[in-house]
Amino acid sequence: MLRWFLLAFASAASALPAQLVVATAQYDNSRTGANLLETKLTPDNVSSGRFGKSFVMPVTGNVNAQPLYVPGLDVAGKGVHDVVFVATEHDNIYAFDAAGQPAEPLWRVHLADPEKGINPVDSHFLACSFISPEAGITPTPVIDPATRTMYALVRTFENPPGTQGHYVQRLHAIDIATGLERTGSPVRIHAAMKGSAFFGLSQRDVEFDPQVENPRAALLLSGGQVYIAWGSSCDHGSYYGWVMAYDAHTLRQRAVFNTAPDAGESAIWQGGAGLAADDEGNVYGVTGNGSFNASSKGGRNYGDSVLKLGLRDSALAVLDFFTPSTQMRMNWTDQDLGSTGPLLLPDQPGPHRHLMAAAGKNGVIYLIDRDRMGKYQFSSDSHAVQTVETPSSLYGAAAYWNGHLYYFGSDNVLCEFALTNGRLSPEPVRRGTQRFRNPGAIPVISANGVRNGIVWAVRTKTAAEHDVEGVLQAYDASDVSHLLYNTEGTKDHPGLSLRLTMPMIANGRVYVASHDAVSVYSLRN
Repeated sequence: MLRWFLLAFASAASALPAQLVVATAQYDNSRTGANLLETKLTPDNVSSGRFGKSFVMPVTGNVNAQPLYVPGLDVAGKGVHDVVFVATEHDNIYAFDAAGQPAEPLWRVHLADPEKGINPVDSHFLACSFISPEAGITPTPVIDPATRTMYALVRTFENPPGTQGHYVQRLHAIDIATGLERTGSPVRIHAAMKGSAFFGLSQRDVEFDPQVENPRAALLLSGGQVYIAWGSSCDHGSYYGWVMAYDAHTLRQRAVFNTAPDAGESAIWQGGAGLAADDEGNVYGVTGNGSFNASSKGGRNYGDSVLKLGLRDSALAVLDFFTPSTQMRMNWTDQDLGSTGPLLLPDQPGPHRHLMAAAGKNGVIYLIDRDRMGKYQFSSDSHAVQTVETPSSLYGAAAYWNGHLYYFGSDNVLCEFALTNGRLSPEPVRRGTQRFRNPGAIPVISANGVRNGIVWAVRTKTAAEHDVEGVLQAYDASDVSHLLYNTEGTKDHPGLSLRLTMPMIANGRVYVASHDAVSVYSLRN
């Protein structure tokens, strides 16, 4: 499968170098977190004293979504630009020139309408401080470079004059050259299915609740379908885990899946990481706290599980799953597996060619065979290909590069594990030197193929902490004990931090989202 999105431009005389397109969170549908087309930034020049903060892209609203990047885009009325797209919790989407020339947005669209009583959701009514003071566009959108269309999930509270007001979520399809809605956009999110959660033993319609359901995981585009996942806002309310598929061309809802219709909970939040997809179009997600009974006849509750879903006509079916033997204890003690997203690894030698990694708050990394995921086993975790215990809770995502897997756990340092012949080293082969408090960080890689690898990470605030300055750090990916760059205590800090920020690296620049801005770092002349 493609490990990164790229456009290759060729002339009759010669082929030009491939250009990176960051069309989705974590660079690719495998969610490797690695940009392998970075030719400008190297460990040597990032550590030389020439690298630092260059400029800021100011926006209205906090930025929880990872910025996206499309080079060589012909923007209506503005000419050709390398473009960075930023989505905010104020329901704004911006298109900026990637180099800050010009500094003002190439276009901006506001997907609410205050004059009609349509506004971003006041976070006070979500009873969760992690996304505040308002909730608008939380998950990272996804772009189809072929059609120049961005898909974004937007939340609003709509209170036109004379009404009581109601919460709404919509899927928008935006032309990235103009900022205008595509034909048929937006569509309102709605779903219902039979279930007994919160109703005793009786089967009733379980309906999607746009106030309670929090779309935290990044959107996925695979096989012509846009996939969206939902969880909770700080475990409040009668929530479920949902996955829905929408036709990318028509925005027609194709299929709906509920992770625990007879129990509730089992959110898919993944610390902001996206659902993953393989070459066959199978979709992978990880659920959080909730009941599990899928190993029993007729059971369909999948708490603390890794799911492999397939789109079959008008249904999303569970093709296979993996559930740790300790699922019941994990649920009782808030050690949910779904605090990180899935990572699909490149093909491996040996009996388990198609591996994936999943990890959660219990600190265990599970290597799972995607062809035979193992389902559930009560006595032990021998149904996993391998388990590796770490001393810290894990949030957000890992990154993979050049035979190594990188995790940055809560109250821990960056850890580098070697993957050899389909097995992880039982301990980190190298460790970073800078300890990050809860929730740790999401590592992101920039590299030129297998050369000049750099691990980037942003230190953010703890769960109960007031706003603090973020810290951007860079490590040598070949040996993470070498710290290359650190903004702590300098004027180059990236602003007030949000939780679990994913930096984006493209064409020699590093983009770091924060409160009301994206800070841009590059080499200085």
